[in-house]
Amino acid sequence: MQQMNDTFLKAARREKVDHIPVWYMRQAGRSQPEYRELKKKYSLEEITHRPETCAWVTKLPVDNYNNDAAILYKDIMTPLPAMGVDVQIKSGIGPVISNPVTSLADVNKLTELHPEKDVDYVLETIRILRTQLQVPLISFSGAPFTLASYMIEGGPSKNYTKTKAMMYSQPEAWNALMEKLGDMVITYARAQIKAGSQAIQIFDSWIGALSQADYQQYVKPVMRRIFAELSKENVPLIMHGVGARHLTQDWAELPLDVVGLDWRYPIAEARRDGITKAVQGNLDPSVLLAPWPVIEAKAKEILDQGMEQPGFIFNLGHGVFPEVDPDVLKQLTAFVHDYSAEKLSK
Repeated sequence: MQQMNDTFLKAARREKVDHIPVWYMRQAGRSQPEYRELKKKYSLEEITHRPETCAWVTKLPVDNYNNDAAILYKDIMTPLPAMGVDVQIKSGIGPVISNPVTSLADVNKLTELHPEKDVDYVLETIRILRTQLQVPLISFSGAPFTLASYMIEGGPSKNYTKTKAMMYSQPEAWNALMEKLGDMVITYARAQIKAGSQAIQIFDSWIGALSQADYQQYVKPVMRRIFAELSKENVPLIMHGVGARHLTQDWAELPLDVVGLDWRYPIAEARRDGITKAVQGNLDPSVLLAPWPVIEAKAKEILDQGMEQPGFIFNLGHGVFPEVDPDVLKQLTAFVHDYSAEKLSK
């Protein structure tokens, strides 16, 4: 049997590696022709409810690109229906919620997640993948703020006015919502780890909309509780958000292992700013649409900065775009492996 490639786990723990590990957010699906064919038959929700099919989609980029980790194919909205949230993923829009949360009474109606009953298909997919993969499996959850923003706004938002309005004007409802979502994230992530996930990434995609002071007051306490509980599970914990450079110092104070950086924040600057944990990132996904010499130069710059200290995982600053050529991702993965292996062997 092929030996397990645990380079990703070693980097997350800031241990010595032979090459820099690489995986891509949203690597499963979107830009892959095999996935697009599958989507002609099944929706995202239908795929996730078919564990064998979902496992195939999750494993496909690892097979195609030779990545060092797989990330479970699913959506951050997956656990919300079990809590009483009526959510639909609409093509070209994203999650749309027909019963938005507007008051403490709405928050009180939300129910607890029971993973073995409510999202058994997710756990079964994880169990299948652990028999198939020779690289670590990353699972994930949305973070309370980002989930709350969808639940309050009723869908995607540009400025999160309703979300912030509740935060400022209904602190009791806001705090109750953070606690309920915090409980869900802990329960959900623990169930995924128990099923076999070897790392957990928390996606707080839209947290950059908050100021540092508001983050510290309204969100950081629940994030501290989530990571404190999940750190007992002894798997690497990754934090990622977009446009959140001003919050990375706060993330670095939390009991997590890897700080995700988007493309706006050079790794060398993050290190100078005192980020000593492992870091993950941070190629601008748009660069993948550029000619190869541009991609290579940008990747080399990121690698040179990342390799200055132990604990670096190469990734994008956000997810893969559907327009990206899969051959580019394969070529980039090979470049990251070869270039970093040569540098690290000196």
